[in-house]
Amino acid sequence: MGDTLEFNEIYQEVKGSWNDGRLRFSKQNVVYKSSKTGKVDSIPAGELNLAQWRRVCLGHGIKLGTGTGHVYKYDGFRDSDFEKISDFFKANYKVELTEKDTCVKGWNWGTAKFSGPLLSFDVNDSTAFEIPLSNVSQCATGKNEVTLEFHQNDDTEVSLMEVRFYVPPSQADERQDPVEAFAQNVLSKADVIQATGDAVCIFKELQCLTPRGRYDIRIYPTFLHLHGKTFDYKIPYTTVLRLFLLPHKDQRQMFFVISLDPPIKQGQTRYHFLILLFSKEEDLSLTLNMSEEDVERRFEGKLSKNMSGSLYEMVSRVMKALVNRKITVPGNFQGHSGAQCITCSYKASSGLLYPLERGFIYVHKPPVHLRFEEISCVNFARGTTTTRSFDFEIETKQGNQYTFSSIEREEYGKLFDFVNAKKLNIKNRGFKEGMKGKIDEYSDSDEDQHDAYLERMKAEGKIREEGNDSDESDGESDESFNPGEEDDDIAEEYDSNASASDSSDEGDDSEDESAKKKKAKKAKVVKEKRERKPRKEKKQKDTGGPKRPMSAYMLWLNSSRERIKSENPGISITEISKKAGEMWRQLGKDDKEEWETKAGEAKRQYDKAKKEYKESGGGSTSSSKKESKKSGGKKDEKKRKSVGGDKDKDKDKDKDKDKDKDKDKERGGGGGNDSFKSREFIETSESSSDSDHKSKSKRKKKQKSDEEEEEAVSTPASSEEDSD
Repeated sequence: MGDTLEFNEIYQEVKGSWNDGRLRFSKQNVVYKSSKTGKVDSIPAGELNLAQWRRVCLGHGIKLGTGTGHVYKYDGFRDSDFEKISDFFKANYKVELTEKDTCVKGWNWGTAKFSGPLLSFDVNDSTAFEIPLSNVSQCATGKNEVTLEFHQNDDTEVSLMEVRFYVPPSQADERQDPVEAFAQNVLSKADVIQATGDAVCIFKELQCLTPRGRYDIRIYPTFLHLHGKTFDYKIPYTTVLRLFLLPHKDQRQMFFVISLDPPIKQGQTRYHFLILLFSKEEDLSLTLNMSEEDVERRFEGKLSKNMSGSLYEMVSRVMKALVNRKITVPGNFQGHSGAQCITCSYKASSGLLYPLERGFIYVHKPPVHLRFEEISCVNFARGTTTTRSFDFEIETKQGNQYTFSSIEREEYGKLFDFVNAKKLNIKNRGFKEGMKGKIDEYSDSDEDQHDAYLERMKAEGKIREEGNDSDESDGESDESFNPGEEDDDIAEEYDSNASASDSSDEGDDSEDESAKKKKAKKAKVVKEKRERKPRKEKKQKDTGGPKRPMSAYMLWLNSSRERIKSENPGISITEISKKAGEMWRQLGKDDKEEWETKAGEAKRQYDKAKKEYKESGGGSTSSSKKESKKSGGKKDEKKRKSVGGDKDKDKDKDKDKDKDKDKDKERGGGGGNDSFKSREFIETSESSSDSDHKSKSKRKKKQKSDEEEEEAVSTPASSEEDSD
């Protein structure tokens, strides 16, 4: 037999709900770790004095008792595990695992027995049920009745509110009332929160982020009392899971976080975390309300009667001693700015994400704590609003996803190295390896310096630059952000000397060189304009032809649309198509074959109808219309050209006639001086004669129009005289 026995999916009852976890039996101790909260129960092997094997609702269970009076119950074992566990207990714990039957008669009359933290109700010496007294929140007494009220658990669908016991009067001992004796036994072990006696210490006006406000914290031996102006909260130390002490990013404040299970309630609001904010500069001198002997005996040197120091140190030290749990602080992680946290946003508010040695915690609204063991994978995603930030996504094994957004790009390298060192599964690592063409197994070493997110950003940047280059037409391009080159470009563009050299006629050689550099740079950027290709003419639809057949999917969709609407009342049109697509993908080959045959038959009928339509002359009308349009357009162009050509010929003839007339005039009036005129003089004279000729022709036209008007005016008068 091995040194250890391990069992998975073992359940522990916590205030009415079953929490699964892992149980391990070893030679030194018994360890149970809850999967939900991560809380660890460790029972030293030397303290075990009771081990019972019982039949329970979830198979079989083990009840373990210790010498200190604690009882632990674990369920979910199989019947075949009994011999293996019994032999292990005999060999290592020297404890015999005994079988104990429970009473299933259903009687409600029996004997109540108090054994440590349990109240067992026995019928004929067989246990019918057991009540953990730590679940009792209140105990009330009547004449012959005792009423037990229980703490409620929000995780359970059905909760036990109260149980009433009828206690008959006893004639044996008249001095003590049996009802009061029963109630005292219950209250001695019950988790009843009532302020009896003075508080160990009081912290005044502490700033609390959740629940928001300023509270006086009164420390009692068994619970914590938050006293505010409007609300009071009493928190038993048994509900405290973890303590965190986290430095703020500004290095001037500290967060003290208390994780609670079950959470404190205010109406419908649940507070799983109690977050206190302290200033590092605030100091306090504290005196405990106990004698030095009591302090030494109770806290074993963890606290002293008189203490002084920073306020956050005093609060964390007192809480650590009373709760008896370690305080978790940030590990070796250090961000880009030197802080041990990362500024980010979760949901609608901004906060701080702390990478711890065994998980992540986000402070503060709402607080989130994620342990590495419950994380399925993480993902580095591109920011939705800008490329200067990225998102960090965490997916748990239960299927929940947490997205921490707006993380600065400079924090990526540190966070990636941290996640890689903690051996967490990175979701988009496969995308990175696919880009390089290699498929490597997951590497958990710190030497893996390959950056998945950086490679993605580079590839997307190249694609974006190529797209911008192809779309440019004005000779300007969008350049990527390069911090080193940006200053040089600005200095050249806004250089005062360069502008002076452009505006003035005189300048130095350096100014000319800078101007040349400018021109050279601009020449590089300028690109040739591409000629636009002529648009292709759209094909005109033949409205008279047969319609194309539907595919198998469309035939199925038409027949199934009404059924989808009836099964999903109120569904929209887009959701119908999505739902239909999912249903079509889930159909088997046999079901699809029916619709594919129908689609094939429709296709054959379409081909046949189309052939008959073409043979009958269908479809040719549209082509003839196109040809007629083209031929008509060509004829119009020819007409325009011919008309334009005739006009040009007439103009040329008129010009030649005018030139001949002018030459004759010059020969008649000029005499022998014409031989001594230069070509320039002749050309100018010809142009002037042309202008004179034009002015004369205009005058003639005016005279003709005047004569016509006079005739038009005179004619009606003559006609009137003739008529008279």
